[in-house]
Amino acid sequence: MFSSKSTAPKSFALCHYAVPVFNTPDIKSVFVGNDGVTIKTDKQGLVRELEYVALPGTVFEVINETEIDGNKILNVKSAQYNYKSRLFVDSRFIEIVNEIPIISSLALPDRKYIYDFLDKAIGSVYIWGGNYINGISKMLEYYPPKGNITAHTKKLWTFEGCDCSGLVYEATNGYTERNTSRLIYSGDAVNVEGLNAKNIMAKLKPLDMFVWKGHVIYVYDETTAIQSALSRGGVVKTPLLETIESLIEKRIPVNDYDKSDKDRFVVRRWWI
Repeated sequence: MFSSKSTAPKSFALCHYAVPVFNTPDIKSVFVGNDGVTIKTDKQGLVRELEYVALPGTVFEVINETEIDGNKILNVKSAQYNYKSRLFVDSRFIEIVNEIPIISSLALPDRKYIYDFLDKAIGSVYIWGGNYINGISKMLEYYPPKGNITAHTKKLWTFEGCDCSGLVYEATNGYTERNTSRLIYSGDAVNVEGLNAKNIMAKLKPLDMFVWKGHVIYVYDETTAIQSALSRGGVVKTPLLETIESLIEKRIPVNDYDKSDKDRFVVRRWWI
């Protein structure tokens, strides 16, 4: 049963640990199907209702609340993720406070921290909206399966993995933009327009990114790329030159994403 009411006076939600954020209030329908041991996915096997995972320290403003089967589902918004207005969290995951908490400014971790995380992430599965590779075990507590589930289903159920932009979003503790629609403008442009793969490769520095609306691939080092891709099952390293060659077979390199409507990509340098 659904019921909705406005929340007054204004209240806020504080994340003390990783919290799944959805684009629908009906969270239960995603995790408890008719048999109770399968999860709702699309034709690609993805849980599209997951928007992203809010990292510890995230603050939400509560817009209103909806009660579903006795659980309060909060419609929230956050300056730390301002891509969509319809975001929902289960109130059991967060702390409600009446005064806005002090939000610490995000600091870029050092290079060693980022690389330690990237190395740890290798082999993590691709999870749409995922950016918390350890998974959220409380999903099994708050939305428990009705029987035994497969190892893969458990990863989906707990969001144990990451998508393409979520990989470095978690590696930087939320410092980078969460979605590719913003990453195409992040940092500084690397001039690659009109260049072939070898010439592009000669211009790159570690942590540069090849990005377009829909996917991002990162430069790991002088000879290696890293990405989380559904087609590759998750987080993998690939030879850098081969990655660029494969990319320019399908897309053209440009310096300014908005000055073309072709299949294209830009290279952005966010780590200076």
